[in-house]
Amino acid sequence: MIRQGRAVPRVLSIAGTDPTGGAGTQADLKSIAANGGYGMAVVTALVAQNTQGVRSVHVPPVAFLEQQLDAVSDDVEIDAVKIGMLATAEVIRVVARWLDRVRPPIVVLDPVMVATSGDRLLEPDAEEALRALVSRADVVTPNVPELAILAGEPAATTWDEVLAQARRVAAEHSVRVLAKGGHLDGEALIDALVEPEGVSGPTVTAFPGARIHTNNTHGTGCSLSSALATRVAATGDWTRATAESKRWLAESIQHGAELGVGAGHGPVSHFAGLWARGGTTVPDPAGLEALWWADIADVRAEIDALPFVRRLGDGTVSRDAFRWYLAQDALYLRDFARALAEAARLAPTSAEQAFWAGSAQNAIAEELRLHESWIGGETLAGTAPGPVTTAYVNHHLAAAARGDYRVLVAALLPCFWLYRDLGERLQAQSHPQHPYRSWLDAYADPAFAEATRQAVRIVTQAAAAADERTRGAMLDAFRRSAVHEREFFAAPLPVSSAARPGGGRDRREAPNPSSSSAAAAAAAS
Repeated sequence: MIRQGRAVPRVLSIAGTDPTGGAGTQADLKSIAANGGYGMAVVTALVAQNTQGVRSVHVPPVAFLEQQLDAVSDDVEIDAVKIGMLATAEVIRVVARWLDRVRPPIVVLDPVMVATSGDRLLEPDAEEALRALVSRADVVTPNVPELAILAGEPAATTWDEVLAQARRVAAEHSVRVLAKGGHLDGEALIDALVEPEGVSGPTVTAFPGARIHTNNTHGTGCSLSSALATRVAATGDWTRATAESKRWLAESIQHGAELGVGAGHGPVSHFAGLWARGGTTVPDPAGLEALWWADIADVRAEIDALPFVRRLGDGTVSRDAFRWYLAQDALYLRDFARALAEAARLAPTSAEQAFWAGSAQNAIAEELRLHESWIGGETLAGTAPGPVTTAYVNHHLAAAARGDYRVLVAALLPCFWLYRDLGERLQAQSHPQHPYRSWLDAYADPAFAEATRQAVRIVTQAAAAADERTRGAMLDAFRRSAVHEREFFAAPLPVSSAARPGGGRDRREAPNPSSSSAAAAAAAS
């Protein structure tokens, strides 16, 4: 069980050494400290290595290893354990017995098998023993070659193959897998947290990034896994801890060359951010995009399970329910356009002003045309907004009235993002004679997808540049809008709170809402 909220997590590194300080326990201790933890280290092997390669490995007697482990756990309450180089099957068995006896609340296993230089750090006969250790971990963080060994398959050459192997390892060992794409070709560098939970199999949270062209990659696996152990011990949140750890490591890699250490694969600069800013990391838009999308994963799953959404997908929802939905949506659009216009007025750049103004115009011109073609102007004129519609309108207009552009556009974003995601998936499974195909086509349109990408880009860039307090307010406004969207999709075919996925409650207690499909209109902007 994770002890959440530990101000200074006590993290134990069980790994080999690197006398040049870039990998192994030395890198682990730096990473733990840089990410706000107190580091401890038990040495499994003494490695004579530098930035150019490994010269020799000395494995002390396993009895001494056991004494080191007991000396720490007999005296210190451990919040997390990071396991790195284990070298031999005998060492692995000693560590496994200690884990079974002590049962640390968090175990991060970095299955160190091959050094950055290409030198082997795990005896071949120890590979099977290491696979048995995987099930004792909470997360395993292999690179592409190490993942292949754990899966018992050839090394993956594409990201889809990496994910497939990660899913198999996660399912087989009931363990999270942090799949890493650094060994693949290409400028895009995606990592993903693959979790074994879920009715339909492992769930995947992707963390997009860009390749950093540098020779300073020595010890990156050690550093990332140690940071992850520290941050999850502090927050109790695997997705957030992964995103923050990756952001910290990217910054450390970018500044590694400034250290001027070694003639081979140099180390990363673990404290670059701390030296520059006194401990505050700067988030990147791509990381925030992944983090925010993961933050509403529960809401998205609840939307998918709603009767109206399921029946809309297969075309069996009644015409009355669909017309009621569109009437309420059309009423919402009128005030949603006002919020979009206010975003345009507050926008700091001409490009953003043009985007939000175009979205406001099309919310009226394009979307109302679509709604009236289904329900007619007279019916719409005689329809009063329901409580969910009113609540959602009030949420947006309140954000607009506060005058903070960043919070306002964060509140508007789910109207784009959720509809594009849901519309594309429902349209893909529909048939040409689907009774509501024209509505689905509007949200699967490539122009709307591009508009959504623009909205996501604008909001995440604003969030990355904001201070922590404002960024938190933006995320809260974003999630509240997502919950409003869920409630609107629930309204046409109500279900009891007990029957609704998640019990019908949101952990942040957002008010009862309604939705807008206005975002589709932004496609023409």
